[in-house]
Amino acid sequence: MIATIEHSSGSLKVDLSKPIDISMPLRAGEKNVNAWYRSPVRMEAVRLGDWVGDVNEGGSVNFRDIWFNPHAHGTHTETVWHISSQQISINEALKQFFFLAELITITPESRENDKIITEDQIKKMLGDTSCEAVIIRTLPNDESKLTRQYSNTNPPYLHQHAAEFLRKKNIQHLFIDLPSVDREQDDGKLLAHHAFWNYPEATRINATITELIYVPNEIEDGKYLLNLQIAPFENDAAPSKPILYKII
Repeated sequence: MIATIEHSSGSLKVDLSKPIDISMPLRAGEKNVNAWYRSPVRMEAVRLGDWVGDVNEGGSVNFRDIWFNPHAHGTHTETVWHISSQQISINEALKQFFFLAELITITPESRENDKIITEDQIKKMLGDTSCEAVIIRTLPNDESKLTRQYSNTNPPYLHQHAAEFLRKKNIQHLFIDLPSVDREQDDGKLLAHHAFWNYPEATRINATITELIYVPNEIEDGKYLLNLQIAPFENDAAPSKPILYKII
């Protein structure tokens, strides 16, 4: 299905029959991605006396309780409430769901014991491109990201000046294939989060950060139409499903 989308940059033609899902599926158990020292995802059939919510155990329906943490267990989109006492839920903050996005691929630079995505790297990749969302795929990149156990591994992260550059470029929505835009252990400073949201000076309450995406290697860098789907949680973050459509 070919559709023409009117955008401030002009008309965009996309094939809606060929979506590119860059979210991670949520699975129970050890084979799910995990970060921030949380227990694995649990999905368990409800049991009420002799009744069980599992067809394989003789139940009439599958009816499960699920225990998970949006920040730790998969693709999620968050608002400034993540670092603020101002309770602006993701369900309140995100009111538009289609954006022009630029996908870029970066190998984080080694600095002492860290690997960092720098301002210069992002500037080089974006050039003078104009878009509303930026998607950062890091190298190396393979399917092990779908099951990686990130706790206590000091994953790569975004330098605060890189986050500030994206804000000044008026990028409203930032996507990254890491557990956080910030260092795993930074004494609670969360410098990149603060810089991107411009908190608390002039907070960008409608800007969002999406973490723990996965972009397969065969997806080429460049511009895409992005559809950001979220679960309507009244929380600082919610599970999300970003979908890309190639611009024809």
